[in-house]
Amino acid sequence: MRVVVVGATGNVGTSVLEALADEPVVESVVGLARRRPTMSFPKTTWAATNIETDDLARHFRGADAVVHLGWRIQPSHDLAALRLTNVHGSARVFAAVAESGVPALVYASSVGVYSPGADRTPVDENWPREGVRSSFYSRHKAEVERLLDRFEGEHPEVRVVRMRPALIFKREAASGIRRLFLGPFLPTRLLRPGRIPVLPLPAGLRFQAVHSLDVGDAYRQAIVSDARGAFNVAADPIFDAERLAKVLRSRAIELPEAVFRGGAGVTWRLRLQPTPPGWIDLALGSPILDSSRARDELGWEPRRSAENALLELLAGLRAGAGIETPPLSPHSGGPARLREIASGVGGRDLAKTGA
Repeated sequence: MRVVVVGATGNVGTSVLEALADEPVVESVVGLARRRPTMSFPKTTWAATNIETDDLARHFRGADAVVHLGWRIQPSHDLAALRLTNVHGSARVFAAVAESGVPALVYASSVGVYSPGADRTPVDENWPREGVRSSFYSRHKAEVERLLDRFEGEHPEVRVVRMRPALIFKREAASGIRRLFLGPFLPTRLLRPGRIPVLPLPAGLRFQAVHSLDVGDAYRQAIVSDARGAFNVAADPIFDAERLAKVLRSRAIELPEAVFRGGAGVTWRLRLQPTPPGWIDLALGSPILDSSRARDELGWEPRRSAENALLELLAGLRAGAGIETPPLSPHSGGPARLREIASGVGGRDLAKTGA
């Protein structure tokens, strides 16, 4: 098989490349990103490509599968730029898949595509997909899935898979995750279990996580199988205030959502951190995922617990860990994170690459 991975240099993309490196059915991989990385992966050749403007069909011709991971979370102060990549860029990827006659498309959706879960019991892949309207990320994921609905109706010959994972963590993504969500002023040395005696959390917070390498393996299984449709991907256990406090050896105090939403809004507008308040709404509104379909039909099983994935990320944040791709490099923010500060914190995407 020949596989093309769009947005191959980010958190999930690098894990997909690692999974495909050990897959004997896959003979070659083309990794597409806005900027070529300096690191290499077995079987993978790189090509610099912008999904907003470039000719994608020339990369897709002759491929057995295209994996679309290209997505932007920053600059959060420029919604037009985000939509240009996330929605318009995705539409161009889908059109190029059809034009090139690629028989399989695997798309990176998210738990964020789902409408809020009323009772927080696990939901399967048939749960409504209207997203959380105050979150640009969720709105874009829902809009792109509607584009994909139409694509499937117009191109039934293409096998389409939609992966809908929970939060995705790994040590090597720590520097990228910090830049995208936490900003340059976070004292990462505090992110050690036992360092924070009191942990303030939004009341009712519950979420899931999964290790990035386990997500990469789920993509591998979707690529080489004949699977179609959507797959939730999450590991146990489910995090709530009590479990988070236990992991961090702290004492949780649950505060009203408005406190966190207001704090996020003020600090985001002041360019102190890059995450707008819609992410609070998404964290509190997203449902818990039932991943049994991925286990039953793909044969997927996470090798790492959600707790291990979180602890690995926290260790990576303390160490400033990363790998040498533009989104994940520890050096992308510049010395002492000065490039991040100069960018306006959420005003410019330093990496300019895929998810």
